[in-house]
Amino acid sequence: MDLMDHSATELAALIRDRKASPVEAVQAALSRIEARRELNAFITVTGEQALDAARRAEAAVMAGEALGPLHGVPYSVKDLTLTAGVRTTMGSAIYEDFVPEEDAVAVARAKAAGAILIGKTTTPEFGHKQVATAPIFGRTLNPIDARYTPGASSSGAAVAVAAGLGSLALGTDGGGSIRIPASCCGIVGLKATLGVVPNLQAPDLYSANSFTGPMARDVADTQLLFDAIKGFDARDPYGLCGPMPRRARPASLRGLRVAWLPTAGNPVDPEVEAVTTAAVKAMEREGAVVETVMLDFVSLERHFLVVLQSMLAARVGANLERFGDRLDATLIDAVRKGRQHSAVDLHEATFAKTRCFTELQALFGRFDVLVSPTVSAPPLPIDMDVSGEVEIGGKPAGTIRGAWYPYTYPMNLTGHPALSMPCGKSTNGLPIGLQLAGRWYDDDYLLAIAGLVEQALG
Repeated sequence: MDLMDHSATELAALIRDRKASPVEAVQAALSRIEARRELNAFITVTGEQALDAARRAEAAVMAGEALGPLHGVPYSVKDLTLTAGVRTTMGSAIYEDFVPEEDAVAVARAKAAGAILIGKTTTPEFGHKQVATAPIFGRTLNPIDARYTPGASSSGAAVAVAAGLGSLALGTDGGGSIRIPASCCGIVGLKATLGVVPNLQAPDLYSANSFTGPMARDVADTQLLFDAIKGFDARDPYGLCGPMPRRARPASLRGLRVAWLPTAGNPVDPEVEAVTTAAVKAMEREGAVVETVMLDFVSLERHFLVVLQSMLAARVGANLERFGDRLDATLIDAVRKGRQHSAVDLHEATFAKTRCFTELQALFGRFDVLVSPTVSAPPLPIDMDVSGEVEIGGKPAGTIRGAWYPYTYPMNLTGHPALSMPCGKSTNGLPIGLQLAGRWYDDDYLLAIAGLVEQALG
């Protein structure tokens, strides 16, 4: 059995027990990356650095030193996240040669736990769109079926995990960018509560919508990486409240109060409806108490776009004249639209965020978890026009955010934790994801529920 076919949990145990070496694990990951180059999951592969780290990790094992929970386990990092000494391009020509001096908090914590960085994965420029393309690297392919999108913007991270190019990855999520590719590639991805995994790269820490989080093939591995990277940081304004509040992890689904959100005001593909409904029925058979709810998330789309586009205008706008012909046309369009938004528009978006937060808080006063599809259709065609109208169930359904993933971006606006996990497949074999969302600081609680659902679904 190839080492990259083991879970991260299994691989870490093999290394601790001296039944596999970190060098063998890194070599297996690098070989798999080379063998699957057509997927185009990596912008930068850190082969020599990874092997050097693996040799040091192997020496620590042989010397009987104390080992971290991820000791010797290869993992990848989305190329929006800072990695000391390894170039971090943001998927853009603007940062094509940028080499950070410091690791992001999550990267530093993963390294301290013993994980070994094997490379930086692909992302559209600044994670601005839900198509896995950028001028700097081209197109990333879905390993299940290359005719369909792998999702974005943590596209390479999801592809790397799904294809066994390392069993763990760090992604980022600014509107669903961990959960959407997790759904499209059939893996697990967590966007944690705001502040639980500090993201000090955000230029506005007070209104942060972008999150760093773990991606893995199953819930246990997701928990393993999350345990390594979570924890407050005093440099983060949301990391000043002391020990993380915890709810007891449930031993079963019996009595779990589930709010089931089949639609958020958007059309839903019949296969997604059938597969996700079946997953909820499986929860019911295990004793969960399910009630269908209605939330209008589609109307938040325009406010989300104000936040996203104005941020891109502020962050990228000054570079348009110098790099314009080397930037994605959709990024340029987003910056131009962002310049047209007013301060009033931005405040109205903030008011809308507050209303959504209040509505969700009221809902979580009655329910333990909010369950929905992750996206309203299986992976869309890879050559879709991200700026045009998408089809859901064979019918025109509107713009991509409001039609395909209205379930995800509200949790970025409000800071609530949410994860995507696989719950079945379409008739042509494409993965379908189930989203679980919960109260602030219910991250471990959500992962425990996801583990129980994983068992219920077999």
